[in-house]
Amino acid sequence: MFEIEEIEKQNQNQIKRIAEIDKSINVSEIENEIKNLEKETESQDFWNDTENSKNVLAKITDLKKKIERFKDTEKDVNTIKEMLELLKESEDEQIKKELESLLNETDSKIDSLEIATLLSEKYDKNNAIVTIHPGAGGTEAQDWAEMLYRMYTRWSEANGFKVEELDYLDGEEAGLKSVTFLVSGDYAYGYLKSEHGVHRLVRISPFDSGGRRHTSFASVEVLPEVTEDADVYINPDDIKMDVYRASGAGGQHINKTSSAVRLTHIPTGIVVSCQTERSQFQNRDTAMKMLKSKLINLKEKEHKEKIEDLKGIQMDIAWGSQIRSYVFCPYTMVKDHRTGYEVGDVQRVMNGDLNNFIFEFLKQNIK
Repeated sequence: MFEIEEIEKQNQNQIKRIAEIDKSINVSEIENEIKNLEKETESQDFWNDTENSKNVLAKITDLKKKIERFKDTEKDVNTIKEMLELLKESEDEQIKKELESLLNETDSKIDSLEIATLLSEKYDKNNAIVTIHPGAGGTEAQDWAEMLYRMYTRWSEANGFKVEELDYLDGEEAGLKSVTFLVSGDYAYGYLKSEHGVHRLVRISPFDSGGRRHTSFASVEVLPEVTEDADVYINPDDIKMDVYRASGAGGQHINKTSSAVRLTHIPTGIVVSCQTERSQFQNRDTAMKMLKSKLINLKEKEHKEKIEDLKGIQMDIAWGSQIRSYVFCPYTMVKDHRTGYEVGDVQRVMNGDLNNFIFEFLKQNIK
C-alpha cells in the first residue's frame, strides 16, 4: 500500500493537473456561454428555425456535460485531500484502502479530461468511419488486418463506443481483405484520428510451417462521419452506383438479394461500399454518408488532387511508412514512431488498451 507521503504527492499532482485543465477550458467562460445560449432559447422566435434550435440545444447539452465532468473530477480530487487529512490523524487502514482506490479512479478521470481538452477541431466530436486494408503478403497481412479490427472493437467497447460494421470482405484463407465500420459516440473521431496510418506487425507466423518470423502491414483510414447538412454538394450525375450480392456473414436474407451497394464518385475516383443493411436503399444512404465524409476531407485540403493525398504519412502500405510497430518476437513491444511512446505488453494493446497512445498523439499535435 502507498505511504501517506506518496498519497499526498499524488494528490498534489492531481490538484495541479485539474487547475491546468480549468485554465485550458475556462470553466467560468463556458458557464457564461451556457447562460447566454439558454437566454437565446427564451426568445419567441427561437423555435421557428428548427435547425438552429436543434443545434443550440445540442450545444447546451454538450457544454453542460463538459462542465459536469470537470466538476465531478474536481470534487473527487478535493475528497481525496479531505480523506488524506483524516488519514494523517487516524492512520485508519480502511481509509487508506479507499484512498488508494479513489486515487487511481481519479487519475483515470483526469487522463480522460486532459484528452477531451485536446479535442477541439471541427469534426472531433463526430462519429468515426474506419477502414482497414491489409498490405502485400496475402494471408499473413489479411490476418493482421483482422487483428487490428478486433483491437479497435475492444477499445471501442471498453470506452463506451458502439461499433457497426458497414462493409466486410473475407480473406482468402484467414483474416480479411477489407473492412469498414462506424464507431459511434461523442468524440469518436477525435480519439481515433490518431490511428490513421500504416500499422506494422512482427511475429512468428502461424501460417508458416517453418516457424519463421514475418513482417506484415495494414493501413487504417479514419474519417469523420458527417451530418446530413454538411457543406458539400454531390451532383447525382457524378455518381455511378453498382449493386451486388453481399459476401459477408449477413444471414440468409442478405445473401439472396442484390442489396449491397458500391458508389463511385466519377470526378475524384473515390469508391465506397456498404453491404450490412437489409435493403439496397439503406445501404445506399450509408454509402452516401461515407462518400460525403471523404469529399469533405478532400475539400478541407483543396490543394490536394487525389483522395490518396489525404493519407499523409500513411503512403504505401509497406516498410518505412508505418506509424506504429507491434512486435511479438523476438521481444514484445508496441512503439508509436510519431511520438516515441512505447509499451512492453503487446497483448494488452491488442486487447484494446490504446488510450495512452492516443493521448500522447493528441498532446504532440495540439495547436
